[in-house]
Amino acid sequence: MKSRLTLYLQLIRWSRPAGWLLLLWPTLSALWLASHGFPGWHLLVVFTLGTFLMRSAGCCLNDVADRDFDRHVKRTAQRPVTSGKLPAKEALAVGAVLALIAFGLVLTTNSTAIGWSFAALAVAIIYPFAKRYVAMPQAVLGVAFSFGIPMAFAAVQSRVPAIAWVLLLGNLFWVIAYDTEYAMVDRDDDLKIGMKTSAITFGRFDVAAVLLSYVLYLFVWLNVLAAQLNRAQTAIYLGAIGLAAVQAAWHVWLIRQRQRDDCFKAFRLNHWLGFTVFAGIAASYAAQL
Repeated sequence: MKSRLTLYLQLIRWSRPAGWLLLLWPTLSALWLASHGFPGWHLLVVFTLGTFLMRSAGCCLNDVADRDFDRHVKRTAQRPVTSGKLPAKEALAVGAVLALIAFGLVLTTNSTAIGWSFAALAVAIIYPFAKRYVAMPQAVLGVAFSFGIPMAFAAVQSRVPAIAWVLLLGNLFWVIAYDTEYAMVDRDDDLKIGMKTSAITFGRFDVAAVLLSYVLYLFVWLNVLAAQLNRAQTAIYLGAIGLAAVQAAWHVWLIRQRQRDDCFKAFRLNHWLGFTVFAGIAASYAAQL
């Protein structure tokens, strides 16, 4: 049982929290915006646990879908399913249990959020297979990783206003930025096995594309939120966006030579950028109390 538990923890990337934190910060940002401040402990717990559970379930599905590809990639060859230590059916069962627990959490919200949860699940299922057919699967991942935004608005307001979709679009550019950095790590292996990624599609313009994606993300989130805040709140939020922009510039500097370790470092540090934006939003609303 102990060895099985170890495999399950490896399967859901327990030791790599950066992955689920990348989903958490924009989701919490949307919760604060939809609630015009602290959303309450119930929704905070539901969305924090739900984000962790769904990301973990996604890892299970992704590893099963990619097991024949992952064995040819240095970074992923020793994953439990790929290495044969864990049967594919068992990995899918673990993912299904995690997704059901997450759905149980959604059931404690409202009918609007419950309805949108099916769309979120559909996008999460589609993504692992998009890498075979779509030139930029990172765009599909961007929708999947950003769906906590409309879900948050649905849970708070029982509707999904236009602002939620604009924020989702902005967040999609952030996902493209950091997942392109991630794809740059495996580009040589992906070219050999015929996998489609944004790093391959962008080619020699990959660093410029990452920079542009960061700029678009910060531009959208700055302008949308600035329109919702008063002058004092906007000043606080501007400071947070400035700090996030400095981090984005650093990431672009790290990947400029396209070295594997530097690209992976830039990817791993992105959750701090997301936290900075969230902290700016939370501090802005706290300032009005």
